[in-house]
Amino acid sequence: MDGKKLEYKGAEALKEIQRLTTEADKVQQDLLKEILTRNKRTEYLQKYMTGVSTDDVHEFKKKVPVITYKDIYPYIQRIANGEDSSLISGHTIVEMLCSSGTSGGEPKLMPTIAEDLDRRTFVYNMVMPIMNQYVTGLDEGKAMLLYFVKAEMSTPCGLPARAVLTSFYKSKHFKTRSRDGYNDETSPDEAILCDDSSQSMYCQLLSGLIHRQQVLRLGAVFASAFLRAITFLERNWVSLCQDIRTGKLSPMITDSGCQLAMSSILKSADPRLADEIESICSRRSWEGIVCSLWPRAKFIEAVVTGSMSQYIPALKYYSMDKLPLVSGMYASSECYFGVNLKPLCDPANVTYTLLPNMGYFEFIPISKDEAYGRDDEEISLNKLVDLVHVKIGCYYELVVTTFSGLNRYRIGDVLQVTGFHNQAPQFRFICRRNVILSIDNDNTSEEDLHKSVMAAKRLLDPYNALLVEYTSYADTSSVPGHYVIYWEIKHCTSSVLDKAISLLSPKVLQDCCIAIEEELDDTYRRCRTKDKSIGPLEIRVVKTGTFDLLMDLFIKGGASINQYKTPRCIKSDAALKLLKSNVKACVFSPRDPTWFPK
Repeated sequence: MDGKKLEYKGAEALKEIQRLTTEADKVQQDLLKEILTRNKRTEYLQKYMTGVSTDDVHEFKKKVPVITYKDIYPYIQRIANGEDSSLISGHTIVEMLCSSGTSGGEPKLMPTIAEDLDRRTFVYNMVMPIMNQYVTGLDEGKAMLLYFVKAEMSTPCGLPARAVLTSFYKSKHFKTRSRDGYNDETSPDEAILCDDSSQSMYCQLLSGLIHRQQVLRLGAVFASAFLRAITFLERNWVSLCQDIRTGKLSPMITDSGCQLAMSSILKSADPRLADEIESICSRRSWEGIVCSLWPRAKFIEAVVTGSMSQYIPALKYYSMDKLPLVSGMYASSECYFGVNLKPLCDPANVTYTLLPNMGYFEFIPISKDEAYGRDDEEISLNKLVDLVHVKIGCYYELVVTTFSGLNRYRIGDVLQVTGFHNQAPQFRFICRRNVILSIDNDNTSEEDLHKSVMAAKRLLDPYNALLVEYTSYADTSSVPGHYVIYWEIKHCTSSVLDKAISLLSPKVLQDCCIAIEEELDDTYRRCRTKDKSIGPLEIRVVKTGTFDLLMDLFIKGGASINQYKTPRCIKSDAALKLLKSNVKACVFSPRDPTWFPK
């Protein structure tokens, strides 16, 4: 770990950012040499670099291919089944991180070594010193940050397999984090670590309400989670006020850790505080509710870039557009990447500065039109660009090499270079390649959607009905958001008498909804079933000829009639308006899809 320590604070942290970004090229080259030296005996690198000097960067770039998950998966599977970590890493792999970005029906498993937690902690420790440059007095109050753990599983050989945030919250780094100043949080660790999301949410909100006059910053990791908390508060504020009024915790809280933690927070009855909260929550409109409940809050902290940008209007509504929306850092299960050096900028202008000590970064140049394309094409090695040699305005797909055994691994993120901070480039997140639908942690690709729709369309066959065309969009106008699938159906009747038989009942379409959901991947089904962060899928049947009108709309907008293909996910407001105006029936999935914790 560069710097050999984690606890950078204040001016010291800012000075370290300056050093890293000023020496970005040297830091990157030294880091790659260290990775190659440490992992020199791995089966994976020996396959490509036998007889080559272990720290020969040139040979690494010349011989080691750019890969996707399917290429590294056989090695990860062997380690998960009990073979030695030396297949891919010179250090022991201590756990697997479950990444949500998969189209194979199961979460991706990302190898992790012990010092990876040091790197994540390093990035977390950079965020608040940056923030303190723009907002003063954050050490004079508390932070209401809503954190949650997710379901865990184990690999066949017993390695923990869990989400990256769950891994961090259960680590010694989180448990022993500094509680001084801006790390004084309202949520007790016991509530954060409760794996019952409803009890966790209840206790964290109760703690935040009790300390409402002390809260200076609030939020969650993702915008979707923060909005889910507001919706939960809408349903449960009466009970929460009752707890505060009586000084007694609701009997719905059965988790012993939560009960113990809340006993020290909910110390006595406070009817006056309960009356204040009741007066606010009983208003007819909840516009600006966040500012009313937490009047000293200075900003909302949550990721609002990428697919989370769809939640910006709702966040602005609940905060009366008075609180800045702050996206502090850029990270994934594979690697933590960088920080936002201008945290109070408009969400549309958020850029992340990549920290060169996190991993070795390379970039595949792509055109803007390729951003949503497939990520499985073979990449020529001479196309790749180093971190300091990217060009402003250009688009790239991110590739990373890590100590834990990912070598030239395609993250799948498309970034645009907006500028430089010293030698280090700054990037705007554009999208995840080949992902067309996302509400929470789900990443549904065009292939996922197509496979699911094809499974459901078979249910139409007994009714002499054909699926003519389909498209989709992620509806986040309410919380939780949900997938909407637009279908145009042709009824193939041989006579007038057959027509009544061929018309589809709501029950048939409901069966189609659940058939689609059952085919979607593990992460989607977990979000629907356990986390309740995604609502029931909806099919909207449109009038005959609607997709012809849709094509006309796009052609009038400049699309080529020769190359036109129906978009599988609609982003255009005009296109959505056209589809909505032609809906003749809509149904929702009647139940949760099946999902079994592993």
